[in-house]
Amino acid sequence: MAQEDVFKKLVSHCKEYGFVFPSSDIYDGLGAVYDYGQMGVELKNNIKKYWWDSMVLLHDNIVGIDSAIFMHPTIWKASGHVDAFNDPLIDNKDSKKRYRADVLVEDQLAKYDDKINKEVAKAAKRFGEAFDEQEFRSTNARVLKYQEQRDAVHERFAKALNDNDLTELRQIIVDEEIVCPISGTREWTEVRQFNLMFATEMGSTSDSAMKVYLRPETAQGIFVNYMNVQKSGRMRVPFGIAQIGKAFRNEIVARQFIFRMREFEQMEMQFFVRPGTELDWFRSWKEQRLKWHENLGFGSENYRFHDHDKLAHYANAATDIEFLMPFGFKEVEGIHSRTDFDLAQHEKFSGKNIKYFDPELNQSYVPYVVETSIGVDRMFLSIMAGSYCEEELENGTRVVLKLPAALAPVKLAVLPLVKKDGLAEKAMDIINDLKFHFNCQYDEKDSIGKRYRRQDAIGTPYCITVDHDTLNDNCVTLRNRDTMEQERVAIADLNNIIADRVSITSLLKKLQ
Repeated sequence: MAQEDVFKKLVSHCKEYGFVFPSSDIYDGLGAVYDYGQMGVELKNNIKKYWWDSMVLLHDNIVGIDSAIFMHPTIWKASGHVDAFNDPLIDNKDSKKRYRADVLVEDQLAKYDDKINKEVAKAAKRFGEAFDEQEFRSTNARVLKYQEQRDAVHERFAKALNDNDLTELRQIIVDEEIVCPISGTREWTEVRQFNLMFATEMGSTSDSAMKVYLRPETAQGIFVNYMNVQKSGRMRVPFGIAQIGKAFRNEIVARQFIFRMREFEQMEMQFFVRPGTELDWFRSWKEQRLKWHENLGFGSENYRFHDHDKLAHYANAATDIEFLMPFGFKEVEGIHSRTDFDLAQHEKFSGKNIKYFDPELNQSYVPYVVETSIGVDRMFLSIMAGSYCEEELENGTRVVLKLPAALAPVKLAVLPLVKKDGLAEKAMDIINDLKFHFNCQYDEKDSIGKRYRRQDAIGTPYCITVDHDTLNDNCVTLRNRDTMEQERVAIADLNNIIADRVSITSLLKKLQ
């Protein structure tokens, strides 16, 4: 099945089964804004708990905060967002559609990668076990040609970004003959910058109102509270501050479902270190964060690091962890070495001394910062994409979400074989006992096969069936979602059997 078709099915599945709805749906929606349904909010909360606990429970030098969305406007001047928080945009004159110019070029680079990978895949199939991929990549004429073309574009692209050369960025699009996906033409406007911050006013009257912004990132709330946390918590460098919260960006080119939205949620941790040690910590956090992702079990081949072609003005190292989405490898997390830029800027603009006194060195300094930042919504999409599966069975197609059990919205479904003969009441007794330990769902409608399929579609890892024998032996049939295998177990053992397998703790233990 084409990846585009898989993505369409995934989006449809999210709405049909209560994971994600278009916001304001009965009013025909609001562009690039989405609501999480009854299943989606449970999955989203579990993702956040997995991240939060991995940060603040597993590290004795990381604590959390929750800063306000509204912040003093000078903060955004100090951080550079007022002057430099822009995207390079370009319009197609025929379709009237607007695109990010850098994304168009990145997609073109990905096409070269696809051509190379197809050549490698064909050769691997032809030569079998005797295939030497490294030698093929370094000697095959087609591969070398594609790689040379890609490298040339990449070199121009990186230079244009670092020089902020919008004219050259457009010229790359023209030279590569990149077409508009809608019109199929190459009639492009000039590239120009567009600031992404939402502005509003705070105050009771128009005369006294102050212009403020909806925060475009959560990091600045950590930086301006760094000294408060350090002093009140008696924290010693190195230490980190974690936060989960909403951020807002006026994305003109919002697309690909919840991958790029105007209102989104971030999980960020800013790690404060001694100057000169930041690159060691950067490498350490790269390893830790990749392990956190791979711990979910979607396969290491579906993740990769992507080092930035253009470093932000405040950074001396930056990389993304990308996941293979239905529309290609895309960023889900960024790791950045931000140097001392943010704290130094806030010290300058606020006029307050926020240096840290290091008792071991007997000196004061502005700490350097290593950041890890995940988009919750992108993480949600990567998990849904990695879990969505269609299996051909003897009696038809099974659509199943093979979600990591600890993240699944519903952990256990309790299904009475029939609604009569006291089976429904026995099922409810089981629910009432287990609901204190994990999220359970009761379902008595339709055949047992259809009920299994419904639970497969929402990713429930375990189902138990209460039958007539249950009334005599106090045992139920336990079904595994992934294998569809069934076993007879005692009701008294259910909590011990299931709880550890579906708890966040089961994931955290693998990180140690």
